[in-house]
Parts: sequence; C-alpha cells; structure tokens
Amino acid sequence: MTTSFLLPGRTAQGLTLLGFVQTIAAIHRACIGRTVPLLLILCLVASGCANRVQDVLQPLAVAPTDTNRVTMLVATTRKPSQDPGKLYSGDRGTAISLNSVDVSIPPDRNRKIGEVQWPSRMPPKPEREFAVTEVAKVRSEGQALDWYRRNRNSKRQVIIFVHGFNNTYADAVFRFAQIVHDSGTDAAPILFTWPSRGRAFDYLYDKESANYSRRALEDLILQAARSPDVQDVTVLAHSMGGWLAAEALRGVAMREKSIPAKVKNVILASPDIDIDVFRRQFVEMGPKRPHFAILTSTRDKALEVSSWLSGGVDRVGGSDLRPYAPLLEELGVSVIDTTAIATSDPLGHNAFADTPEIVRLLGRRLAGQSLDGGKASVTNQIGMTAANFAGSAARVAVAAPVAVINPEAREVLKRELLKRELSPGGGQIVDGQISY
Repeated sequence: MTTSFLLPGRTAQGLTLLGFVQTIAAIHRACIGRTVPLLLILCLVASGCANRVQDVLQPLAVAPTDTNRVTMLVATTRKPSQDPGKLYSGDRGTAISLNSVDVSIPPDRNRKIGEVQWPSRMPPKPEREFAVTEVAKVRSEGQALDWYRRNRNSKRQVIIFVHGFNNTYADAVFRFAQIVHDSGTDAAPILFTWPSRGRAFDYLYDKESANYSRRALEDLILQAARSPDVQDVTVLAHSMGGWLAAEALRGVAMREKSIPAKVKNVILASPDIDIDVFRRQFVEMGPKRPHFAILTSTRDKALEVSSWLSGGVDRVGGSDLRPYAPLLEELGVSVIDTTAIATSDPLGHNAFADTPEIVRLLGRRLAGQSLDGGKASVTNQIGMTAANFAGSAARVAVAAPVAVINPEAREVLKRELLKRELSPGGGQIVDGQISY
C-alpha cells in the first residue's frame, strides 16, 4: 500500500540521510542499558520532518497540457471528508466509495523515476509537481463497468494496488500514479485504499482497519474478475496491504470455492505478514492459486519494528527466503531479494516503488513479459531466485512456505504433505493430532 514510519513518500526537510543515521546513533548511545523500542526511535526522527501540504486533491482549474496523466479507479472504505482537497479521512466509512481520479505527473525531464514530487503549496505547479486534474464519483455498477471499458488495454489487464501502513488517501493516490507511470504499464489502474490514519503511532489502528476492509477488497477483486472487459488481474500490495491482499484472496477462495482464473499474478512488496499466518493464508487459498512474487529485504527496518510489535515473529518481507527457492518455485512462488539494492528510503521499506530497477521490473511483469532472457542482469543484480514470476505447477501445492519457519523439517514436511494430498484421509487424527 507508500509505507514507512516516516510519512510515506515524503522528503524530510532539514534532515539529510547522514543526519538521520547520526540521530539514530546518538539516540542509541543515549539509551544503552535501557529497553527503548525501535518504534519510538523512528517516530522521534519522523517528528522532525516538516508537514506537507494536505489539501492536494482539489482539481486544478485548468488541466495542464505538457504533462503525463494517469487515470485510476479508486475504491475506498474510508469515511468521506467535507474538505474537497482531502476527499476522504483516515476514519472508517460505512460503505465502499468509488471515484475516478486523474493525476498529472511532471514531464520526465523534470523528475526522477521513483520519486513523487509532492506539491509545495496550492495550487501545485504541474510542470514540476504532482497535481489532480479531475475527480468524478462512480455512482453505479454500470458506471464502474464503463470505466473498465474506457480504460482497458488490448490485453484487458487491470492492476489492483493495495497500500500499506501510514498512508493518507492522497499518499496512496500519488504513489500509485507514480508506480503506474514509472513502470510503463498500460494496464487499467485500480487503487484500493483502506482507512489508514497516516500517523506513525497508529499502527494498531491501521492493522484493525485493514481487517475491517477485507470483505470490501474481496468484492473489488470479484467485480474486476467478472467484468467482460477484464481478462487479466494483477494484485500489487505493499507492507500491511500484503496481509490485507492475502486475506482477501483467501476470502475469495472460500466464497467462490477457488480464486478466479483471471487473477493471474500477486506481487507482495515487503509484506508485513506474520510468517506463520502467511502459511495458513496460502494453504487456505486452495490449489488453484495465482502466481506469487514476494519482494523481501533483510535490511527492512520498518519490518523489524513490526516484528518487535508482534512478539518477535518474523515478517515474510523481512526474511531471507532464498535458501527455500526450489520449494517455493514448485509452489508457484518466486522471491526477489532486494537487500543489496540502494534505496532512497532510510528504512529500506519502499524499494518496490522508489528504486528504478525494480519499478521497471514490475512494468515488465505487468506487460506479461518473462524475466529471463535479454535483461537477466537486472534480475541477477537484485537476487531473483526464479526465472520468472510464474514458477511451475506442482502436486505439492499445499506445502506452502512452512519450511521457512523450520528449515530442519523441510524434507519431512514435503514428504508428509505430498503423502497427505495424494492419499485420502487428510485431516484424520494421527497420534492425537490433526495436521494443520
């Protein structure tokens, strides 16, 4: 969903990266001998960042001509705001609201790939800053279907983006517009934005808000898959949004008996998911799952904080999954390790959006291209552990990444799971236990 303990996508004013590191080091030295949560440290640093302009969703009076444009469908479970420059708050709404939003992006000569040029004041300067040019309510299912029809590409692809923790409505809109533009995809962009308050200390509120929004995301995925103007759905989810996306796909599978075949790819960027929970989500999606790609980094400081808050349980996006690549590939799961890639985010949490190599890689996958062949050097550089996102089908489809939790049990688990799937009687009590 862009997610960090610094306000996502924001540039700290008066605080350089070196200053950030020095501040962390100074706080750490001052706190030797005492238990100080990393969350507190990060929030103390974040509090030194200047506030951004907030009312950025008020459309420009005159649409610019010499800029790029992204038109997206935005579905939200947020409560509407009376402020036309804000549209929706971080509170929970009682309905799913739909809008079509047009975002103007500065010409490529005036910006860098991976950056969101946030307006410094209102109205923004479109030649150098992101700006909204139009907001229109989508008032009926018929209008939603019309939106799909107007914005479809030749392959009838859509991409559904789910943001993460600490995002306002505007944060999510601008970040997704940046991803769509910089990746070069022409898939119809759909944003699902849930009620995050956009504040560093509201982690638990945000987590419950993601929980609150599961059914709404299920409905959106099913609506897209049922449209005759859609043939290929990719779900891209970041951080806490990865948990929400996995829960929604699990819910879809349980409601419909399987995930629709049109949902072909799921990309989880730095997923903030308890590794035990992900195993259960993955199994309960059933054998007919989409292909999964997981972007991980063992240097992701935001996920270190999440792990601390969650009782020390590893997060999927902060784990080194490369040793288990063969098993994961059999399951149709590919892993991209981004640990060695430099990112402008001091927490190492936003590489999927602000790192040019990875943004282009996402664009190639969204275009339906394999990641092997001509540009393999890019995937080698960032630690791609499989030839492409698709992986291969296998009879061990229910094995899931449980081996990540207990490496010593990997082969035993694989044999047991194979035996269970190939023989009747799964779920029987054996030695006082039922396999779970």
